[in-house]
Amino acid sequence: MAPSTELRLWFGHVPSRFAEFRERYVAELHNNTSVADFTANAGRHPVVSLVYGAKDELHNHAVVLAEYLRA
Repeated sequence: MAPSTELRLWFGHVPSRFAEFRERYVAELHNNTSVADFTANAGRHPVVSLVYGAKDELHNHAVVLAEYLRA
Protein backbone atom coordinates (compact mmCIF):
# COMPACT_ATOMS: atom_id res chain seq x y z
CA MET A 1 0.00 0.00 0.00
CA ALA A 2 3.00 2.24 -0.40
CA PRO A 3 2.73 5.10 -2.86
CA SER A 4 3.63 4.38 -6.45
CA THR A 5 7.25 4.74 -7.48
CA GLU A 6 6.27 7.65 -9.70
CA LEU A 7 4.59 9.48 -6.80
CA ARG A 8 7.45 8.78 -4.39
CA LEU A 9 10.01 10.11 -6.85
CA TRP A 10 7.93 13.21 -7.53
CA PHE A 11 7.51 13.92 -3.80
CA GLY A 12 11.19 13.37 -2.99
CA HIS A 13 10.47 14.13 0.69
CA VAL A 14 10.19 17.84 -0.12
CA PRO A 15 7.96 19.23 2.66
CA SER A 16 6.46 21.93 0.43
CA ARG A 17 5.04 19.16 -1.80
CA PHE A 18 3.45 17.24 1.07
CA ALA A 19 -0.10 18.63 0.71
CA GLU A 20 -0.24 17.63 -2.95
CA PHE A 21 1.50 14.33 -2.18
CA ARG A 22 -1.24 13.62 0.38
CA GLU A 23 -3.97 14.26 -2.19
CA ARG A 24 -2.32 12.09 -4.84
CA TYR A 25 -1.56 9.28 -2.41
CA VAL A 26 -5.11 9.23 -1.06
CA ALA A 27 -6.33 8.96 -4.67
CA GLU A 28 -4.02 5.99 -5.14
CA LEU A 29 -5.34 4.41 -1.95
CA HIS A 30 -8.93 4.80 -3.15
CA ASN A 31 -8.00 2.78 -6.26
CA ASN A 32 -5.84 0.19 -4.49
CA THR A 33 -7.56 -3.18 -4.19
CA SER A 34 -5.30 -4.17 -1.27
CA VAL A 35 -6.75 -1.49 1.01
CA ALA A 36 -10.01 -3.34 1.68
CA ASP A 37 -8.17 -6.53 2.64
CA PHE A 38 -5.77 -4.62 4.84
CA THR A 39 -8.46 -2.68 6.69
CA ALA A 40 -10.52 -5.83 7.24
CA ASN A 41 -7.51 -7.61 8.70
CA ALA A 42 -6.31 -4.60 10.71
CA GLY A 43 -9.77 -4.16 12.19
CA ARG A 44 -9.38 -7.48 14.00
CA HIS A 45 -6.38 -6.21 15.99
CA PRO A 46 -6.34 -3.68 18.83
CA VAL A 47 -3.00 -2.19 17.68
CA VAL A 48 -1.63 -1.83 14.16
CA SER A 49 1.90 -0.52 13.60
CA LEU A 50 2.90 1.20 10.39
CA VAL A 51 6.58 0.94 9.58
CA TYR A 52 8.34 3.45 7.38
CA GLY A 53 11.91 4.39 6.52
CA ALA A 54 11.63 8.15 6.09
CA LYS A 55 13.70 10.40 8.32
CA ASP A 56 11.02 13.11 8.43
CA GLU A 57 8.40 11.97 10.94
CA LEU A 58 5.81 14.52 9.78
CA HIS A 59 6.08 14.34 5.99
CA ASN A 60 5.92 10.72 4.87
CA HIS A 61 3.46 8.21 3.46
CA ALA A 62 2.86 6.50 6.82
CA VAL A 63 1.37 9.73 8.18
CA VAL A 64 -1.06 9.86 5.26
CA LEU A 65 -1.84 6.16 5.48
CA ALA A 66 -2.56 6.40 9.22
CA GLU A 67 -4.94 9.32 8.63
CA TYR A 68 -6.62 7.41 5.81
CA LEU A 69 -7.10 4.30 7.92
CA ARG A 70 -8.50 6.28 10.85
CA ALA A 71 -11.08 7.88 8.57
